[in-house]
Amino acid sequence: MEWSELTEGAKAVLEQTRNIKNDKIQIVEFDVGYKQSEEEAGDGEPVSIQEEDYQSLKKFTAENEYNEKYHMARNKNTVKIILLENGKIPENLSDFPVFREYKIPEE
Repeated sequence: MEWSELTEGAKAVLEQTRNIKNDKIQIVEFDVGYKQSEEEAGDGEPVSIQEEDYQSLKKFTAENEYNEKYHMARNKNTVKIILLENGKIPENLSDFPVFREYKIPEE
């Protein structure tokens, strides 16, 4: 699967995992159903992550053509995704902070 085939929400999530510099692993956490407000988006397009975006991410991480390895875990509607270095999941994933969150606020 190529980048151009991804949904916009999936691209927004994956772009946040690509900043691996100085051995920092980027973890992105998002809620399926998240919609960013115009104010939060600032000058950019508001991010929306729906079920079709999750399915697009799932397909891309399984069969992308860029030889990148991802780990995705879903618990109900909350998903965490990381771009793996050396194709391995770190032993203590909880030691790494979440780099970007797209979370639905608690009411």
